[in-house]
Amino acid sequence: MIDLDGTIVEIDDPLIEAAAQTASNLGLRNIDPRIGIELAKELQSNSSAYNAFAKFGVSENMRKDFLETFLSTWHSIVPVRTTLVPRADETLRLLSEHYPLALITRRDMRKEPIRNELERLGLTRYFKLIVTSQDVKEPKPSPQAFFIAANKLRVSAKESLVVGDSIADIKAGRLAGARTVAVLSGLFSRKELEKEKPDLIIKDINSLPKSLLKSTVSP
Repeated sequence: MIDLDGTIVEIDDPLIEAAAQTASNLGLRNIDPRIGIELAKELQSNSSAYNAFAKFGVSENMRKDFLETFLSTWHSIVPVRTTLVPRADETLRLLSEHYPLALITRRDMRKEPIRNELERLGLTRYFKLIVTSQDVKEPKPSPQAFFIAANKLRVSAKESLVVGDSIADIKAGRLAGARTVAVLSGLFSRKELEKEKPDLIIKDINSLPKSLLKSTVSP
């Protein structure tokens, strides 16, 4: 069960672009567009995003509008702006030859744009199914998405391996009873991920096949 953003696709540039467009649309000057990355981290951490707004100087009366506009802009551009983590396509091909793969994303959007994104990136054939936040009542860090995927794949969540870049991914995977692998290719640092006690931390998804072959974790 593999996360999308920060795990198999790089999202820093789309996040910065979404924040820049948001600031422009709202007529806000001198807002560093890197606020997009900070907002994404806080939202993935189930935080209120207050720290990001305070750090980047967004006034209190603009924060609600900024967040709503940012999320809308993000969901409109991310399916067409992402790029692959280098060599992730070859890694997914190799993994799919040995394991059924499910894509589990926290994006609150329909599957069609994500399918189009996977098609654009040449990844469609590797995934048996896609689960988004619109398929569950509670998104990650709730384990609901993993239970849904396990049921559709006719496996136990406890027999599964969860791979993701965020603390929400690891929390959700552990709550589902799955083995968890954190990758360092996304928004979170090793120190932040270590606090969630994943079974394994690796540089990026390309290190996963080697780790499985060494039986470091058991899917």
